[in-house]
Amino acid sequence: MSSSMQSNRQSLNRKVAVMGYPHVGKSALVLRFTQNVFPEVYESTIEDQHSKHMMAFHRDYHLRVTDTAGQQEYTVFPRSCSLDINGFILVYAIDDRKSFEMCSNIYEKIVRTYGDTSIPIVIVGNKSDLSTQRVVMHSEGVALASKWDAKFLEFTAKDSNRANEVFELLLREIEISRGNLLPTERQSTPVVKQQPKDDGKTCSIS
Repeated sequence: MSSSMQSNRQSLNRKVAVMGYPHVGKSALVLRFTQNVFPEVYESTIEDQHSKHMMAFHRDYHLRVTDTAGQQEYTVFPRSCSLDINGFILVYAIDDRKSFEMCSNIYEKIVRTYGDTSIPIVIVGNKSDLSTQRVVMHSEGVALASKWDAKFLEFTAKDSNRANEVFELLLREIEISRGNLLPTERQSTPVVKQQPKDDGKTCSIS
């Protein structure tokens, strides 16, 4: 058996979903993490599937990322996010109060769908580079994360290192919830394996 086949067999598969209000930068976060690119032109997302191999916590992971379409009210929960998702990233923009409020709506849908308030969640305040246009205070994000026992950080998709940090933080919470990692274990910098660009196949939302 080749070393590459052996490595693939030993990879731990994890599935995560990125959700949030329209135009908050969900796709920018995902593309920065998976392809290390920053989209200069906004394109509305239907739904994209991405993947990335990364080393974290001395383990090899194959991370599958669902980049969901932003909804105005989230009256319909995406089917792709209702099965086998190990953790969620909820994104809002610090210059958009409505997007912050929508995180609570999404959280309620997650809890209702999974029947579990302990599912790993990371809240991301995006567009931190627009500090002069801020309408959502950093302390509000911290308070919301504390209320849900979630993790929180602010981020700009222009910073590739912070994108890696977002996904490592969620992965860490997933592994803790599965009993594979102690809360005191951490790795400051995940190692992301280079791989061909994802084909970005889409699937519909019902």
